[in-house]
Amino acid sequence: MDGRSWVYHMSAALGIRREDKNRWEQRVPLTPQHVMDLKKKYDIETFIQPSDIRIFTGNEYQNAGAHVQDSLTPSSVVFAVKEIPVDFFEKGKTYVFFSHTIKGQEHNMPMLKKMMEIGCTLIDYERIVDASGRRLVFFGRFAGLAGMIDTLWTFGQRLKWEHIDSPFRKIKQTIHYKDLQDIKKHFISVGKDIKTKGLPQILTPLIIGFAGYGHVSMGAQEILDILPVKEIKPGEIDSIYKNPSNKIIYKVVFKEEHMVQPVESDKKFDLNEYYSHPEKYSPAFECYIPSLSILMNCIFWNTQYPRLLTKKYLKKSFEKKEKLRLKVIGDISVDINGAIEFTEKTTSPDSPVFLYNPSTDTIKDGYKGDGIVVMAVDNLPCELPKESSQSFSETLIRFVPDMMKADFTLDDFDLVKLPPEIKNAVILYQGKLTPTYNYINKYL
Repeated sequence: MDGRSWVYHMSAALGIRREDKNRWEQRVPLTPQHVMDLKKKYDIETFIQPSDIRIFTGNEYQNAGAHVQDSLTPSSVVFAVKEIPVDFFEKGKTYVFFSHTIKGQEHNMPMLKKMMEIGCTLIDYERIVDASGRRLVFFGRFAGLAGMIDTLWTFGQRLKWEHIDSPFRKIKQTIHYKDLQDIKKHFISVGKDIKTKGLPQILTPLIIGFAGYGHVSMGAQEILDILPVKEIKPGEIDSIYKNPSNKIIYKVVFKEEHMVQPVESDKKFDLNEYYSHPEKYSPAFECYIPSLSILMNCIFWNTQYPRLLTKKYLKKSFEKKEKLRLKVIGDISVDINGAIEFTEKTTSPDSPVFLYNPSTDTIKDGYKGDGIVVMAVDNLPCELPKESSQSFSETLIRFVPDMMKADFTLDDFDLVKLPPEIKNAVILYQGKLTPTYNYINKYL
């Protein structure tokens, strides 16, 4: 074995941090099976911190050849899922996790500053994308799956509170099912109920709208599609009211062209122009709201884009005599005061919803009272910890050997050998923002 190989083998140790954001965070970036594969195929050692809540036990990792210990000092690259506390970082080390910093998120700027101070390298999963900008390492589908289940549970509870009996009352929160298989089995029986008994007249037609069509939306639709569903186009909504069926749930998926319109009335919608010049577009989505009973928000949003739903619109709607059909919003994207302006806070699995009252512009926990109920759990994939971790690990594993082989001690970032998908995801290199992410300076 030559000297170079020996150095590579000796330095190829990765760390896995324990997740401690809250008691629900049981996910892992790499499963025991993949840890074993890395050891066998690439001689990569794994050091993993012990955890009482992780979905895979310390013994499972030990049996896979990992070292279970508190100190991750022997590792050159540390993998995690969620944000890392500021006192955890070691000087000059490389960290791979969802940093939630690319929009200049205020609450994570102290963490980023700390990493800069001590010369860390940061690779963000969110920015591992292909040439078309599609994400390659993600939990999105599982956010959608859990988000849809929890939203339908919320809908059932809200209807029960309104003394409306419906098949949705049988649906449980994601955390109260054994696993995804158990969920799908139960949804099949709820679907049979809808097919045979039908939905109450007061709910017919039941139209559920999906804003967005990416991984998150697809995951949410995957759950809804277990029930008797008919997909309709946004332009067909009005015609459904003429002869609606009470044995079907109508699903409608909204794209950008339904959510916004050009400011200049003589212009046509242009997707590329919208993404490069969102200021040339104004909101257009609120015209669909009166027809929807549930809205699933699954879009990527930041401040330059128009909102889907504003406080002003809801206040006006509530002042009118006729009752708004919209009962529940599944805000899976959960941007605070973002696309859904009244998403004032995130929620957690033990208190997953709050009620927004447009008349008083106030929120309170739970689903009882006047207003719209919002499901805003911000780490939904942790409600399906095993399946989501397995899926995530499968997408991440193919990039790990290249990350472990890269020499992050080189002075010149351009000389670091990494696949383009990973290179583009390096936010900090040795404590400095890389050219692509220089704009984050203004948030610091």
